[in-house]
Amino acid sequence: MGKTLDELVAEIEACRACALPHEPRPVVWVHPKARILIAGQAPGRRVHETGIPWNDASGDRLRAWLQMDRETFYDKRTIAVAAMGFCFPGTVNGADLPPRRECAPLWRPRLLRLLTNVRLTLLVGTYAQRYHLGAAAKPRLGETVRAWRDYPTNVMPLPHPSWRNSAWLKRNPWFEAELLPELRLRVRSVLTANT
Repeated sequence: MGKTLDELVAEIEACRACALPHEPRPVVWVHPKARILIAGQAPGRRVHETGIPWNDASGDRLRAWLQMDRETFYDKRTIAVAAMGFCFPGTVNGADLPPRRECAPLWRPRLLRLLTNVRLTLLVGTYAQRYHLGAAAKPRLGETVRAWRDYPTNVMPLPHPSWRNSAWLKRNPWFEAELLPELRLRVRSVLTANT
């Protein structure tokens, strides 16, 4: 017999499968009724400290992209957040390290099977795009995001909303002009659907 979502989340939160330079604090934010899944890379330092996903400047920008207030964003019955790595991986030269390789294969298949109400998955960053899109992901993040119309309407590739990507956003005005209005339309459609 399979685990319930609550049982699996408790197992994830107790995970110590990888060696980190600090005490692990897996951050997973899910509910069986959630209609939108945000698949990012891994928690940053501030998220690690607070245990609240996207609780930083990147989260502020992501919520602005979605035109969503914090109350709606943090309603687990609406938005699930399950990154490719559940723990803060640490930093090198001021930049966050990539998600630990152990995490996604260990937890993601079991978790996704239990999130049966998800109607839209936001693929934030290269790691999430490669995992969820497989061979359909382009060689570079910008190419994958630019090809957003080529993917099923239940997934939307996005760049990471970090300040480090501000130059990319300026060089690609189509993101704000074309992708963001469609993203907002899809989010509204999913959240207002009666099913």
